[in-house]
Amino acid sequence: MFDFDALSHAIADQTVLCVGDLMLDEFVYGEVSRISPEAPAPVIAVQRSEINIGGAGNVARNIAALGAKCIFVGLVGEDDAGATLKNALAQEPLIEALLVTDSSRPTTRKVRFVSEHFSTHMLRADWELAAPASAAIEKQLIDTILPQLARVDIVLLSDYAKGVLTARVIRNVIDAAKKLGKRVIVDPKSANFAIYRGATLLTPNRKEFVEATRSRADSDINIATAAQEAMILADCAAMLVTQSEHGMTLVPRDGEPIHVPALPVRVRDVSGAGDTVAAMLAVALAAGADWEAALRAATAAAAVAVSKKGTAVVTPSELRRRILPHAFLAAEEKIVASTELNAQLADWRKQQLRIGFTNGCFDILHPGHVKVLTAARATCDRLIVGLNSDASVKRLKGEGRPVQDERARAEVLAALEAVDLVVIFEEDTPLNLITQIAPATLVKGGDYTREQVVGHEVVAANGGEVILIDILQGHSTTSLVERARSGQS
Repeated sequence: MFDFDALSHAIADQTVLCVGDLMLDEFVYGEVSRISPEAPAPVIAVQRSEINIGGAGNVARNIAALGAKCIFVGLVGEDDAGATLKNALAQEPLIEALLVTDSSRPTTRKVRFVSEHFSTHMLRADWELAAPASAAIEKQLIDTILPQLARVDIVLLSDYAKGVLTARVIRNVIDAAKKLGKRVIVDPKSANFAIYRGATLLTPNRKEFVEATRSRADSDINIATAAQEAMILADCAAMLVTQSEHGMTLVPRDGEPIHVPALPVRVRDVSGAGDTVAAMLAVALAAGADWEAALRAATAAAAVAVSKKGTAVVTPSELRRRILPHAFLAAEEKIVASTELNAQLADWRKQQLRIGFTNGCFDILHPGHVKVLTAARATCDRLIVGLNSDASVKRLKGEGRPVQDERARAEVLAALEAVDLVVIFEEDTPLNLITQIAPATLVKGGDYTREQVVGHEVVAANGGEVILIDILQGHSTTSLVERARSGQS
């Protein structure tokens, strides 16, 4: 799991080299209400149109939208579409576009006609030459790419099979990157994964994976088996198979497969969703995220992308809303009774979300509490905080406590974005609550040992883990109360 804020800050310091097939994406939106009298074809009454940077250029846009710098190398023709793309990329402050011009080919252009009312694609028209670049253009591409490797933290190859990523270009880039210790992510198009040999991570979709491995890929086990064989051929460290509404499965060469389900979302347009996933993986891995954290961030980014129309980018604020959805609820909406908890737990488990738990009195919230709560949220997808009731605190802490009543304490906790739900319990310990929740992670401060943590047996029996967080020295509610009552600053 990961700390979203820490990841976001780290992403801002990263630079990604993105190489691939640049396209001009046009979307023509309108209403269809009749059939043409000239032929049995629908007539679209055009209402508006949009022009976007597409293909690998959309990957670059997503990298920049997420806050990282991007050096982008692509190919255009000597035409109006190419000029439009050059001007559009020049407006992106975080993208440094190094475009090679090939006068022998058109700039790849795709025009999609979309029914505004039904939000469905009716027709797509393509202008392109889907053929490998000539030897002379290959050399220009390689000569442009290789000097940039020393400037970047990670390399991303976005292959749309339009001619930029020839076998020669791929080989030169991967070999040079490996010599400099740079990781390479490939969003592949070729069914021959061997041409990407030596890359760190390959990210085929299910259709591409089935074609390349000749496997059914109809279960996580079958995907993992076929991926292990494919990784030997491709000599890569991991393979990620994206499966649309069925989520994503990442198979590390050394380690257990990781499957993350797709987040529930109203799908409006899947155009460019793969670009968003590749971009998110690149910036997250460059920023130091592990496989699972990068995968979960990519899943959240994909959910944002498909909820938008057209070729869309994802911003950190949109990603935050998807990763921390309860951060944007009013505090009172996060406070639930234990009797109301089961419905929420069932919904989260249906989504295969990882549920975490921590507890305490939280009488006067201080930096030590905030550190533990933030760290606890980083271990899971949803964090539930058990809060001792007023009667429970009085029994544990003595007369004069709590300083604040349970409602006030619950509202302060619920106001924190790290907290998804607050549940008040009457007992002296949260054992019954832990049994009800059966969390995947049980988090406490490092002033406990694992055996001292209430509920550790329950969590272990359900396959979960107990995580102890180093506490901040010098922060204690009891000492704060004593100092306040004695008049000390």
